[in-house]
Amino acid sequence: MPKFFDTASLKVRLTVGIATMTALGLGGLATWISMGMEQMLVATHKQNMNYIAHRFPQDVEIYSEMIPLMEGAQRAIDSLSTADKLIWIKDAQNKVIAKSPTLNQLEIWGTLLSVNDVALIPQVKDLKGNYWLMCVMPLKVKNQNLGQLYLAHNITQDQVMFRDLIRSLAIATMVLITAMTGIIAVYIHRAMAPLKRISQLTAMISAEQLDQAYINLEQAPTEVKELAETVDQMLIRLSAAWEHQRKLLSDVSHELRTPLTIISGYLQSILRRSQNLSEMQREALTTAASEAERTVQLLQDLLDLARLDSNNMQFQNENILLNDLIQEVVGMAKQYGDRKIDLELISDLIVIKADNHRLKQVLLNLIDNALKYSEANTPITIKLDSQNQQAIIQVCDRGIGISLQQQGRIFERFFRVDEARNRSGGTGLGLSIVKTLVEGMGGTITVRSELNQGSTFTLIFPLLTSNQR
Repeated sequence: MPKFFDTASLKVRLTVGIATMTALGLGGLATWISMGMEQMLVATHKQNMNYIAHRFPQDVEIYSEMIPLMEGAQRAIDSLSTADKLIWIKDAQNKVIAKSPTLNQLEIWGTLLSVNDVALIPQVKDLKGNYWLMCVMPLKVKNQNLGQLYLAHNITQDQVMFRDLIRSLAIATMVLITAMTGIIAVYIHRAMAPLKRISQLTAMISAEQLDQAYINLEQAPTEVKELAETVDQMLIRLSAAWEHQRKLLSDVSHELRTPLTIISGYLQSILRRSQNLSEMQREALTTAASEAERTVQLLQDLLDLARLDSNNMQFQNENILLNDLIQEVVGMAKQYGDRKIDLELISDLIVIKADNHRLKQVLLNLIDNALKYSEANTPITIKLDSQNQQAIIQVCDRGIGISLQQQGRIFERFFRVDEARNRSGGTGLGLSIVKTLVEGMGGTITVRSELNQGSTFTLIFPLLTSNQR
């Protein structure tokens, strides 16, 4: 199951990367705009203050032609001052000798007058939450040094308006980044859909479907189409290789089975007339006959698998009374050994549609498997029941059992649960053939097992009703 946020996903990486670049771009643009606006706002006020600073000595000089110099300076302050533009003059002893009439009416007039680090170039000062643009310059009129001229402009309202504008700009930027991230995510999701489609199609392709597999992506981008075409070509090559392998397996198995069957027959014939053989010769011939028979069985299993893989295995499905068939199979199994096999059959007649010969092969294989992997003194139980319009056959043993990890591989080809039993005559193909045969007849097979407790193989077939018989 895919993670909700997989950092290794190309889709997530592209979305995060593009969204990050978009956020940086929009954030940088918003920052640049806000800085430019602030500089423009302050620059306008600075120009106004520079104009006043250069005009003030001239006004004082004009006024002083008619009245005393300090009265002229006060008259110039009165004419240039406004509610938000304040002017005052300090003498050499840092004493205020002239000031704007409205200065004393301000709550922070003392703070304004006590600011010492005022520069020649206008700078913004934060004074108790109020923003003042302040500067100072020497005041010299008619070659007479009057002291220092202080200019202060209250830009609090403009600054607050600017801060509100910046806040609105920041919110708009965040909303825009979020919206663009969503749009980018949707776009990338749709752009990556063809790749996901390829993944889904290839995940559903089995070895038996290689010759029919084809990835058709008409609306995909050119690069994805090229990838799909490459995958199609690979599937064609795999199909050809798989078909060649199946044909080779079938041909080799068929060619080897006949001579090995003859060899096994000769060995069995010699063993039956073994009066003139020594003990060592008899043992060697017995081993050779056993291995020849085992090899013949392996070749037969390989032939069956080759037919199943190539769909050449024909099923002659017919109505089968399971009650009678299971009793017949158990009787056949008892002929090859003295092991106890218990039957638990319900009294109701259970009829299914299946291949009589193949179903016997399946049951005999499961019984043989149960006998091999359980102790000689423990019985095997065959159960027959029906539930929910399904026939249920169970083959139970009390053997070594199968670990949970191995249960997922039990039906794989050449897989054995107990490697120590490799010489027991098994080929590792029996359960794989069983599963393929059962599914070919429309049934299913499952296994439930515990270590050292035994295993239960369950076959399920659709039950035929009286109307279907």
